[in-house]
Amino acid sequence: MRGAKSAKWVAIAAVVALGATACGGGDGDKGSDSKAAVDPNGKFSVEVGEPQNPLQPANTMESNGSIVIKSLFSGLVDYDETGKIVYVNAESVDSKDNKTFTVKLKPGWKFHDGTAVTAESYVKAWNWAANPDNKQTNSFWFSDIQGYDEVAPAEGKPKATELSGLKVVDDNSFTITLSKPIPYFVYKLGYEVFAPLPESFYKDPKAAGENPVGNGPYKFVSWDHKKQIEVTRFDDYQGPNKAKNGGVVFKNYTNLETAYEDLKSGNVDVLRQIAPKDLPVYKADLGDRAVDQAYSAIQTIAVAYYTKQWKDIDPKVLQGLSMAIDRDTITKTVLQGTREPATGWVAKGVLGYQPNAAGDVTKYDAAKAKELIKAGGGVPGNAISIQYNADGGHKDWVEAVCNSITKATGVKCTGDSKADFQADLNARDAKEVKSLYRSGWVLDYPFNANFVRDLFGTKSDGNQGGFSNKTIDQDIAAADSASSLEESEKKYQEIEKQLPNYMPSIPLWYYKVNAGFSESVSGVKYAQDGDPILTGVQVKKK
Repeated sequence: MRGAKSAKWVAIAAVVALGATACGGGDGDKGSDSKAAVDPNGKFSVEVGEPQNPLQPANTMESNGSIVIKSLFSGLVDYDETGKIVYVNAESVDSKDNKTFTVKLKPGWKFHDGTAVTAESYVKAWNWAANPDNKQTNSFWFSDIQGYDEVAPAEGKPKATELSGLKVVDDNSFTITLSKPIPYFVYKLGYEVFAPLPESFYKDPKAAGENPVGNGPYKFVSWDHKKQIEVTRFDDYQGPNKAKNGGVVFKNYTNLETAYEDLKSGNVDVLRQIAPKDLPVYKADLGDRAVDQAYSAIQTIAVAYYTKQWKDIDPKVLQGLSMAIDRDTITKTVLQGTREPATGWVAKGVLGYQPNAAGDVTKYDAAKAKELIKAGGGVPGNAISIQYNADGGHKDWVEAVCNSITKATGVKCTGDSKADFQADLNARDAKEVKSLYRSGWVLDYPFNANFVRDLFGTKSDGNQGGFSNKTIDQDIAAADSASSLEESEKKYQEIEKQLPNYMPSIPLWYYKVNAGFSESVSGVKYAQDGDPILTGVQVKKK
């Protein structure tokens, strides 16, 4: 019930699996029961919502589907809790110029159907995902690779069906040539869009999305839509994060309050988020089973720039709306101190985060807010709405934000509720947002480009609101062309400092994991992307 991940959209209000995922929750034994008390084949349940799309790695841009995809597929690399690269299916990924990369695979890996994971498994999967005929939501993630413009041109018919920058060398090695050097490209390879696919996938991709065959620590069992998805441990898994349990049941909930009641009664084992109304009591209720930790995600109010209301708006108007939001009070009261007011667009915990990047724009100042809105020509219609998903615990804070804006500026503000996260995302994809919308973004890889390029680049998949600025696009291209990781990081920091001049969105607050688990499990830890590290959970014997 979190939102988007396109990265990934975050569905929930209050709340990475980076290296911790790859490491399988390596210290998950701390505080766990003795081996005699653990059932290594026991299954446990996790609260989720219905995935928006079929379970295809390149077609998942939200957290309900992502947590399942990550259980079923493993990619070339992941990251540890410090943001360092951890090799998973890759033996190595080497480059001398940040443009051509040689990938060598660890031999002996198998898909869940017993077929071998080879270099062709990656190259063919990426070519298929990049092809616009296959309508994958994350196809633009392959745009860095040489030949993408021929496969998926902005205009006209495709001139090729395969990316010229991908070459199979032998069964266990392939090369990736980018259209231009990108110093942080290896970091991007940790995102699940770059997972391999078995040959069986291409016989019927739609069916494969309903019954996926992966190469990850768990294999698919069943999907009872809007009820649950079940996976079981893959005993032949070769990765560093082998499961310490027998499998996972992803239980579908349409509201977090029900999930919390089920947790207390033992009907679900792991929550990803506590509903706002339960935040004042969950620590007392759960004791040492309550979780309260930061993770790398940010909540914003995004702008539907394709609407008549915002199409030619002066950024001063959005600056004013931002300064009309009393983040300190809302995070302390409505969100019970489980959020930290944002001072920029890049989430904490990623390389390149900088405090106060937004300057005064995120500081509450009612008088200045009113002044800026007037100077920018006013809010068209003097009324706004904020779209949100009703199943994610957002109603209370959306109402508080609206009240703050109206009180400070006189602009009428209302919430626009969608039944669930799937409906919310579908409205965004169809460009049906009426005014503004809640947008939560969690890292795909621990580098600041993921919160700038992947959200505000004109062609980026995560740019659902239609923001477009030539200067920002040019600066992004320059940052991507930097000669080193450090230089690219600094250039993206400079871009972030310029964003208040354009207001691609309104930053609200940084996320935290406020969650909990049942008495039936131990070793429960949460990664940098806010998801529980499934492979490290241990199930107690009954």
